[in-house]
Amino acid sequence: MIHDSQQSTSFVVRELMLKAEKQRVSAVIGIPKEDQEIEKRLALTPETVSLLVSSGYRVLVQAGAGRTIQYADSYYADSGAEIVETAQEVFQADLILKILPPTLEEVQMMRRRAAVFSFLYIHKLTTPILKLMSDRRIHALAYELLHEGSGVSPFVTAISEIEGVTSIALAAELLSNAHGGKGIILGGIPGVTPTEVVIIGAGVAGTMAARSALAQGASVKVFDDDIVKLRTIRHELGSPVYTSTLQPNVLRNVFRSADVVIGAMQYINKTHFYRISEDLIREMKKGSIIIDLRMAQGGCFETTMEACLPDHPDTFEKHGVLHFCEMSLSSRVARTASISLSNLFVSLFTSMGDRGGLDHFARFDRGFASGFYMYAGKMVNSYVGNHFNYPVTDIGLFLPGY
Repeated sequence: MIHDSQQSTSFVVRELMLKAEKQRVSAVIGIPKEDQEIEKRLALTPETVSLLVSSGYRVLVQAGAGRTIQYADSYYADSGAEIVETAQEVFQADLILKILPPTLEEVQMMRRRAAVFSFLYIHKLTTPILKLMSDRRIHALAYELLHEGSGVSPFVTAISEIEGVTSIALAAELLSNAHGGKGIILGGIPGVTPTEVVIIGAGVAGTMAARSALAQGASVKVFDDDIVKLRTIRHELGSPVYTSTLQPNVLRNVFRSADVVIGAMQYINKTHFYRISEDLIREMKKGSIIIDLRMAQGGCFETTMEACLPDHPDTFEKHGVLHFCEMSLSSRVARTASISLSNLFVSLFTSMGDRGGLDHFARFDRGFASGFYMYAGKMVNSYVGNHFNYPVTDIGLFLPGY
């Protein structure tokens, strides 16, 4: 399956930019309560709320939203937020900050031309949701699509750092007798063969996972289709880490001896991507573990893709291999993840306010404009549009001077 993503280039009239910079605009930010059974993270902490309120924003927080990150409503109220009882009140805000994508019911509560920020989690979106967004002319932005001048999403980087480290801590738990594992230590001690950890993907998450596993004494092997990433991880971590491209015969031999396999490939806005076949999983040792960090993007393995289906368990055994497929591993350390996300929002919304609001900011910041997958109800991202067979329009048509 191939997805193409293209960006157009144009120039901005300097006078228009200067004019927008002088028009500081504030807005109402809404923080609704997430489905706390499956999502523990929250977009803003009380400390960040205080900074945004001092910048001129009005912040609405639904009662109980911060419970999962150990912040009572009183903390948010003391920071300047207005605590509201219902989701209906929150979804009347200009800018709605979520973690999970909006549901059909949530879109119905939004006012026309509101903006909603969330992670993409493409399999949780549906055609009816996109159609209702179109009817209500909603702006929808995904954190994975927002990027800096380097083309890298700071949100993806922050979460990948957390999930890479957390995946190794989780693997250590799952290998122990206490959790029904093989009863081996993740790492190595004198006289005992070290645990073998295989990582598919040499990006930020893969690098952090490799660093953490190496620190515990494990034998680490990293695979990717990008030789530049492999060269970078080898340069950062040194000779103890084995690196290879995705060669089928090499992968087969490595999977046969692996104790832990971690999926960390990135699929957002990629023109091509790989998933590990079920045939390789069949050849793994009984009692070995697979941890898939890319369930939000459909999974890195053929055997984990089924966990995207409704009501499928997040943890299951197949071919004698334990599969761990939670949607977001960083939700297990929700407070850390929320603080990390909040740090990014301070800079983002301060810049947005200084530049005259969302529309003006999108005109002058290409990285921010790239975050839209729906602009005023029009599909403007080919990755999402192709997935739903939805017609795609160039966002530049809606942004004068873009």
